[in-house]
Amino acid sequence: KKHLQTYTGKKPYQCSDFESAFTHNDHLIIHLRTHSGEKPYKCSKCEKYFSMNTNLKRHTSTAHTVEKPYQCKQCNTTISHNFQIISHQSIHTVDKPYQYGQCEKVFTASIHLKQYLRTHTGKTLSMQPV
Repeated sequence: KKHLQTYTGKKPYQCSDFESAFTHNDHLIIHLRTHSGEKPYKCSKCEKYFSMNTNLKRHTSTAHTVEKPYQCKQCNTTISHNFQIISHQSIHTVDKPYQYGQCEKVFTASIHLKQYLRTHTGKTLSMQPV
C-alpha cells in the first residue's frame, strides 16, 4: 500500500512552514529535520551528528575507513572513494557561484552554502547560483 502511494500523485503530508509536500509521512519527518536542525544519528567514532541514518552510514564508510587509495593531484589529500575526488577537487576551482546575501562568503556548491546557513541561522533555504 505504501509503495502504491508513490504512483497516485497525491502528497497528503505537507510541511506547515514551507510549500513542500510528500507522499509518505516518514519523508515529511526527514524534511522537517532540515528546518529544526535535528540530527538524531551520532557517529560512534567522532562527534558528528546526522539527520538521516543513510548519511551516517556514508560518513562512517568514507571518513573512518583506513584505506584511502585516491589522492588529489593538487593538494595530495587522500580520499577513500573515487566519487569523492570530483567533489573534493571543486575546492580548488575559482568558480564559486553560491553566495550568502548577508556577507561576502561564497561557495562552490549549494550544499556548502546550505550548511553554512544552517550553522549561522538555524534554517535551511533553497538557493540558486548568483
